[in-house]
Amino acid sequence: MNLPSSTIQCPYCGEDIEVLVDYSISQQEYIEDCSVCCRPIMISVESEDGEVVSIEGRTEDE
Repeated sequence: MNLPSSTIQCPYCGEDIEVLVDYSISQQEYIEDCSVCCRPIMISVESEDGEVVSIEGRTEDE
C-alpha cells in the first residue's frame, strides 16, 4: 500500500519535512522524528472521505 505524503513544518528546527499519512483513518496521532534535526514530532491528522482536513506537527510537550 502506497501512502500519500504531506508536508509539515518541524516545530523545532522550522524545516519543511515530508510525512506519510494514511488518509483512510479519520483521526490519528503518532510520533515521527524530523528528518533534518531528528527530534520527535507529535503529528495529528484529521481526514474525511480520503482527504486531509488538517495536519499539525507539534513538540511532545505542547
